[in-house]
Amino acid sequence: MDLEQTAKAFKELGHPVRLRIFKRLVKAGFDGLPVGDVQEELSIPGSTLSHHLSSLTSAGLITQRREGRVLFCVPQYDTLTSVITFLQEECCIDQGCG
Repeated sequence: MDLEQTAKAFKELGHPVRLRIFKRLVKAGFDGLPVGDVQEELSIPGSTLSHHLSSLTSAGLITQRREGRVLFCVPQYDTLTSVITFLQEECCIDQGCG
């Protein structure tokens, strides 16, 4: 993951509501959660939630899939791992222990 992509992911996760949403989706696992469940559990108005989900999607942190009339939000664990790896990959390299 390059610097620009990582910065975008951090920017989107830097908002408290988006961080709560993403953390809840990560907790849900690979199947994700229906948008309605996220809205109900986190008490976020629909239009506000839609805005935040759009931001998380544009950063590659989540995807959405439709099953009939239900829209699921699915965390992208590869992106999450890439963000974490970006921070860790040069850990202590200046001290020769990386």
